[in-house]
Formats: sequence, structure tokens, C-alpha cells
Amino acid sequence: MPDTGMNLPKTLAVLRQGVSAGQHLGAQLYVSRPGRVVADLALGEARAGVPLRRDTLLPWLSAGKPLTAVAIAQLWEKGALDLDDRVRRHLPEFAQAGKDAITLRHLLTHTAGFRGADQISDALGWEETLAAICATPLEAGWTPGAKAGYQTHSSWFVLGEIIRRVDGRPLERYARENIFEPLAMVDSWIGMSAETASRYAARLGALHDTAGGAKPGGTIEPARPGCRPGSGACGPVRELGRFYETLLLGRTTRVASPHLTLQARTIDALTARQRIGLFDHTFQHTVDWGLGFLINSNRHGADTTPYGYGRHCSEDTFGHSGAQSSCAFADPARQLVVAWVCNGRPGERLHQHRTRAINTAIYEDLRLAPVQLD
Repeated sequence: MPDTGMNLPKTLAVLRQGVSAGQHLGAQLYVSRPGRVVADLALGEARAGVPLRRDTLLPWLSAGKPLTAVAIAQLWEKGALDLDDRVRRHLPEFAQAGKDAITLRHLLTHTAGFRGADQISDALGWEETLAAICATPLEAGWTPGAKAGYQTHSSWFVLGEIIRRVDGRPLERYARENIFEPLAMVDSWIGMSAETASRYAARLGALHDTAGGAKPGGTIEPARPGCRPGSGACGPVRELGRFYETLLLGRTTRVASPHLTLQARTIDALTARQRIGLFDHTFQHTVDWGLGFLINSNRHGADTTPYGYGRHCSEDTFGHSGAQSSCAFADPARQLVVAWVCNGRPGERLHQHRTRAINTAIYEDLRLAPVQLD
């Protein structure tokens, strides 16, 4: 029987209030602790008149970025590349326009400094996009590694191309064979063919633009053409939760993950603070980063940190979120995994409030919040 999440009353109240307020039509929520699933549910609608189900495929947007980071880590562990390799070692044409010194580590920590490439048209194909990114200059006054600025998608195209050149498989196939299938994430994709999309048909949901009020506007579909390493992952959110369960298990048990073929020390490197105390010129806030993972940054302002994990998460919580829509993370100290998607994008201010409310409520429902002493 599907878990209704009745043991999460505050959390459900936040999600349902968001539906009533027109912030989203529906939501998927997955929460687990070792040995048990706390919640695996869907509520509301996928589209007007269509119920949202637990197996509905929804876009994860940037919450899927860590998938590409793990793919890079797998190749690093095999010795096929090094995180401190200059990008030009694997992609010589990237070195133009002042970008010679940029390394893979800079890409993964958002300290590379070619954010102008994020303005490249979304309508271009892979090769055209890559050529335009390579031609984009380093930002004036930027020293890679010493300055921070989140890149929404351009640096992730570069990482995806490096995977293709080192491994020989395009990212969408690599992720399918080396991450999704081993973890039984059978309905998860980065790049979905038209044939695959047609097979899912009624199970495809969407993200709706709800910033304009009660009536949803345009949509972001999960079955968009082409592979987008930084924003194109999709699936039922419980499968994204499964990804984090695997990372959490490897980090806390110190046993290598047999499914992801990652050593515990590699997971440590991915999810530890690699970028500490740098002001992010995209988010306009100080944010700490791992290698492709956003690390709990409440130390820089629990009520102002963008895309955080709520007021009660532990210091070493790691994860990633998708623009105005999704969040997934693991809290090693609490042995907690959370993944959710709200299928309405209400604007940054409302979404940040919604994110803090959902994640804080989960901890309070599970009695994981610190006890307040009088």
C-alpha cells in the first residue's frame, strides 16, 4: 500500500497549502532513514485534471547535476582522469579566450568563471553548444579557483563532453549504464529519445510556471530533446532518493558502493567542503560547495541561504536542488534522505520560503530538530 506520509503532518500541510495557494499543482515526496521508507507519496495533480502519481516522471532540473559529478568521480577512481587536470587536456579547444588554467575541479566547484556561456541559446545542438562554450571568454578579473559563481548549465556540458571523450559513450548512455541501471533507477533519464517518451506517454508530468498567479503558465517537460547534463535529468523523485541512499550508505558504513563502484573515500571527496566561505556572484550569497554537491551553508545565514536544507540539517548535509522546483539531500548525522519535487515554479522568493518550510517541517515531524531549552 502506498505510504501516505501521515507520519509527516507538518510537511503534508506545507505541501497542501502550496497547492491551495497556487504555488504548485502537486508534489512528490520521498523520505527515508536506514531500514525504512518514511514517505513515498504524491499529491495533487500532474496537469489540470490529471492526478500526480508516485511513478510520474518529473524534471529534476539542476537537482540532477550530482549525477554527472558522480560519473566524473567514477572515471577519476579508475585513473582515467584527475580532478586537477586542466580541461584542455581532454578538450583542447576549450583553452581559448583565457580559459587555459581552468581545471575539472573548478568546474565542479563553480569557480571556473565563464558564466557568459550560460546565455547560449537552448535551441542549439550538442556540438554547436560546445563550440559556443569554448569560444566564451573568461570573465574579466576572474582567477579560477579564487572566485565563485554558480553556472547553470555551460560547465556541465563541458563535463559531459569530457566523459564522452574519456569513456567513449555519450553522457546519456553512460549515466544509464553506470548509474541508473545499477541502482534500479529504471525510470530515470538524462536525455530521453522521442521513442522512449512515447512509451511513457501518460506518466510524463511537467513543471508549471505559477509565478503569474493561480492559473499555471508555460511548462518544462521531462522529455525535452537532446542531452542537458546540468538540467535535463528526470524521473520519479523516489529514484533520486535511491541515488542519495547509496551515497549515504557508502559514506557512513565506509564500505565501497558495489552499485556505483565508488570507494567511500571518493564519496567523502564529493560531499565534503571543497569550496569554503566564498561569496557566490550568481546567488549573491556565500555558499559552500563539494564536488558537484551543495553543502549545508546555514553557517552563512539559515534564513537567507538559497536552496538550503532547512533550519535543522546537520553541518555535513549534502545535496542539490532544481530551480524553483526540487530538492534532494542526505544528512549523514541524522541518517536521513529527502527528495521532493513541487511541480509549480512560483518565483524565487516564494520558492525559497517553500523550500525552507518543507525541509524544516520534515525534521520536526521526525523529531530530528534540536531540543529548545528554556
